[in-house]
Amino acid sequence: MFINQTLPISSLKWLLLLFLLSFNSAKSQNNDLGTRQLLQLAEYIGVDYSEAVSNGEVINAEEYDEMQEFSGLLLNHKYELPESFSLQFKHLSQSLKSAIDTKQSTEAVRKITTQLITLLLSQSPELSLPNKLLSTVETAQLFQKHCSTCHGVSGEGDGLIASELTPAPTDFTDYERAVNRSLMGMYDAISEGIEGTAMSSFNQLNEQQRWSLTLFVGGIAFESSESLEPTKLNITIKDFVSQTPSNLTNVYQNENSRHINWLRLNPQVFFEKTDTPIAIARRHLNEALIAYNNGDLELAQSHTIAAYLDGFEQVENTLDARDSSLRKSIEIGMLALRQSAAQSDNAEQFTANLQEVLNQLELAEGVLSANVLTNSTLFSASFIILVREGLEAILVVLALLTVLMRTDRHDAIRFVHLGWVTALLAGIATWWLAQYVIQISGANREIMEGVAALLAAVVLFYVGFWMHNKTQAKQWQMYINQHVKRHLSQGTLWGITGLTFIAVYREVFETVLFYQSLLTQSHPEQYLSIGGGFFFGVVLLVGIAWLMIRLSVKMPLSQFFAFTTYLMLMLSFILAGKAVAALQEAALIKHSPLPIKFSFEWLGIYSTWEGVFLQSIILLLSIMLVVRIIRLKKAVA
Repeated sequence: MFINQTLPISSLKWLLLLFLLSFNSAKSQNNDLGTRQLLQLAEYIGVDYSEAVSNGEVINAEEYDEMQEFSGLLLNHKYELPESFSLQFKHLSQSLKSAIDTKQSTEAVRKITTQLITLLLSQSPELSLPNKLLSTVETAQLFQKHCSTCHGVSGEGDGLIASELTPAPTDFTDYERAVNRSLMGMYDAISEGIEGTAMSSFNQLNEQQRWSLTLFVGGIAFESSESLEPTKLNITIKDFVSQTPSNLTNVYQNENSRHINWLRLNPQVFFEKTDTPIAIARRHLNEALIAYNNGDLELAQSHTIAAYLDGFEQVENTLDARDSSLRKSIEIGMLALRQSAAQSDNAEQFTANLQEVLNQLELAEGVLSANVLTNSTLFSASFIILVREGLEAILVVLALLTVLMRTDRHDAIRFVHLGWVTALLAGIATWWLAQYVIQISGANREIMEGVAALLAAVVLFYVGFWMHNKTQAKQWQMYINQHVKRHLSQGTLWGITGLTFIAVYREVFETVLFYQSLLTQSHPEQYLSIGGGFFFGVVLLVGIAWLMIRLSVKMPLSQFFAFTTYLMLMLSFILAGKAVAALQEAALIKHSPLPIKFSFEWLGIYSTWEGVFLQSIILLLSIMLVVRIIRLKKAVA
């Protein structure tokens, strides 16, 4: 692609200059095009002069001749420029010609070319930039397809046919050259090509592809340089693409070269929405790195937690529908990052973990944005979200309803309905407050969900334990006559309402957030697909509810209470595992991974000692209760 202008001048370069400044009669009338071409010429001089003169002496005669010719062409251009602008431009061009003729220092020449570039930029037309860049993965593939043959796989100018080309292809890893080269100049070279060289026009690529390639190759030289993310984005995108990095440090004196280097490495910050989940995750990870390097481990860990809970978790359902292995890999990587963030003597591992997560997020971004999410993907994600989040809540509600129905306490059913309706309204209200009034962090959300799940698990296990010895119809009828009516009239009804509220509220709020995230990843015309997934999810849940109620009503009392006992214990087991996982994600309790990594999300089973330990206790006690039920049945038989 880009031809290295530091080599001696050749007839091909001379033809290039004639092409740039004469072009054709139609285009030479175009002042906008002329300004861009003059910009390129001034930039070439600023970049290449150091190869021609050193300490007042010519070190490369042919290169020096090139500089004289370039400056002469700038001075004697044929473009029609505004009178006031033309006078100032001519004065600077004369100063540049004189500086080169008298073999002044590189710094003196670059100072004049910088002034020329600034002046020309003031007259340049508005840039046409895409709203969004291609993902890094897609752009790298584009580079390998169109550029690597000449410029090499790594952009070092050592492609398969590089040795056959004169001039040689540009080495994009040359830092000194890169800091004196603007992105706009590179974009023009990609768009128009360079006449008389191997660099052809890539106008067959669309604007987004060409700009993505430009920003990709423009950052290669900065990969090994010292960089630091600026705390605030002060540089405008126009200046970023039209000014060279060395000029930017002069224009924006509050920005140092390390910030500029970081921006050349991360140009996507000018294009991406800062409120997208991936962008939020990336921002928190960068903040975590800064905090860790400053020795603030608590803040670093807080940012790593927020990167997952406030960022990535919002798109994990969508990503899971497209690449479940990548979703799991990112979750594992973020977990490892959170653990290494707590260790002050593990900087190398922390940095490696963080970079690995950033790389995976880029892959995820590519998967999510490579194409617009298909209608089938949105339908599947919507359906899975509702069924996964709603199933546990509906099972608790139905278990309570069926128990009340079988005990002839139909008057108490309204307390169950009060609980889930209130939870539904509270979840929506909490979401509204989080959107428009207060800020609820992901960590606080996980704590809320974890505590609610743990409380529900305890209550459900107690209910299951309480019911296990009532599996015989005679025993249960006796218990109803002696205790149930009296107990249900002493405030227990409000306890039922509370349990229903807890079980439903923790699911409603998370479900609303997931759907909000899903809507931001789709177009309005695709909302019907999301609604379709939601509708069929509701149909499935209603079908499960109808089937459970129908079976429970027809079931003999002994079988009904045995089944209900098993259901309560199973839900307690699942919610206990999810409670531990949520509190671990919020860093409220310790996370000790098992040697083998696994997860069964529908069962709330995760590979941590804490979760497995708690669930093992519940499982052991549940087995003891089940064995006792079986023995009771045998004794009666």
